[in-house]
Amino acid sequence: MNEPQNIAVSPLSRPPRRVLIVLHGAIGDVVRALPLLGRMRRGWPDAFIAWSVEPKSAPILEHHPWLDQMIVFDRARSPWSLVTFLREVRAGQFDLTVDLQRHLKSGITSFASGARDRLGFNAANTKEQNHWFSSLQIAPQPNMRRKLLQYQAFCDRLGLPPAPIEFGLEASDQERERAGELLADAPRPILGVILGSSWPSRIYFPESIAAVITELAQPAEGVAPMFPVLLGGPEETDLANAVVRLLEDKRALNLAGRTRLRDLIAIFPECSVAFGPDSGPMHIAAAVKCPVVSLWGSTAPERSAPWGYSRFAIAGDIPCHPCYLRECPIGRECMRRIAPGQVSAMIRRAVGAAPSESFEDCAVRGEQGAKLEGVE
Repeated sequence: MNEPQNIAVSPLSRPPRRVLIVLHGAIGDVVRALPLLGRMRRGWPDAFIAWSVEPKSAPILEHHPWLDQMIVFDRARSPWSLVTFLREVRAGQFDLTVDLQRHLKSGITSFASGARDRLGFNAANTKEQNHWFSSLQIAPQPNMRRKLLQYQAFCDRLGLPPAPIEFGLEASDQERERAGELLADAPRPILGVILGSSWPSRIYFPESIAAVITELAQPAEGVAPMFPVLLGGPEETDLANAVVRLLEDKRALNLAGRTRLRDLIAIFPECSVAFGPDSGPMHIAAAVKCPVVSLWGSTAPERSAPWGYSRFAIAGDIPCHPCYLRECPIGRECMRRIAPGQVSAMIRRAVGAAPSESFEDCAVRGEQGAKLEGVE
């Protein structure tokens, strides 16, 4: 169920011919902006739509059917790469730029496009004077409003008709074949174990992950034993190895460090359910309709829970949640208070669940199981 939308009259004198979306950063943010791309494509079927993005998130946009071009900014080579990047942006001859990033860098990118219409966040929601670079702005957004819905507010401001919340993420035949090879020895049903996150404060403990896996290896309540597949990048290999050691003689498939980002688009549909902390892969799982149980410590599910599955979000029951600190000064006590037994019980509930927005304003709190009302 989507929010009721009051569509404004478009501030544009005519539909744009060439559109640039500016969103460089986090994988999860790029995934959550895909419904905006889809709504633009439906509303402006003949428009040329480009997206400026950084290399880490670029694979999400590769071969996307709604997108015409990626303009990649390699921040690792900055400042030398900046001039080349801005020249490519300028050469796009865009007449509309949509800045979803709200920082100085994205504001400069939007302005460098030369577009007459540059739509950005309201000054109340920006950082580093980003609003100076926009010629149009959306209405102020509540800070804890769902990020995906904040992006949809740009479409509302542009007068685009309502559209379903869809992500358009599809694996290629080669990616599905590769996923089949990686999972060839994994008995079904598969439990996707999302290990990492870009913030250390969000990561669940190896002992707790192993305890969840151990519990789910046993049949219960009509749910068959689940086979764990550990998913993470090269930076998660130590965590994955620690989990495997704690599992002792129990079988698991450790794919940490063995998969590319786009592999996940093909792997998650093979999973009956997945669980893990606030992360890009969590949003990819939800986008391809894999039920996901999400674990929350330093960040808030009210703002960032995976679309369609926030009724399976579990937040650490501690007064300092959410603190939005990358490093926790008290040893991730919020994550420690998420009991493995609660996680395994929630995973069993989530198996086979379809996406639903009927409970999108609720999350379960820690060990107490109380509901936390959303603020959207």
